Amino acid sequence: MSRNVLQKHRSLLAIVGILSIAIILPMGSRAQKSGVTNVTVDLPAGPMQAKATTACLECHEARIILQQRLSKAAWTKEVDKMTKWGAVVEPADHDALIDYLSSNFSPDKPAFEAPLTSAGKRGK
Repeated sequence: MSRNVLQKHRSLLAIVGILSIAIILPMGSRAQKSGVTNVTVDLPAGPMQAKATTACLECHEARIILQQRLSKAAWTKEVDKMTKWGAVVEPADHDALIDYLSSNFSPDKPAFEAPLTSAGKRGK
């Protein structure tokens, strides 16, 4: 085989390998967890805390939910969108999950204040 053909085959194999890895990796490891400092904060207690934890925190850090201040209609759209994108929410849990999110993270709640994660990042 010529050198050109070998280079093309190697390039094609590299692309196939990268695509295979991207497809095989679980959704949670590719999502928004790879950015900034991992802040672990529990969601508020409530009857749907466990469901919100499994459905939402599979792909998001808790702070993504904690910082939201959405109306019930907006939470409904968000839950429906995330369900279409693969979040596991059983139909029987759908309305209760939206009630949990909209009661804990509504526009009338105070803004989320992230905990300080490093002494070096404190104000002077």
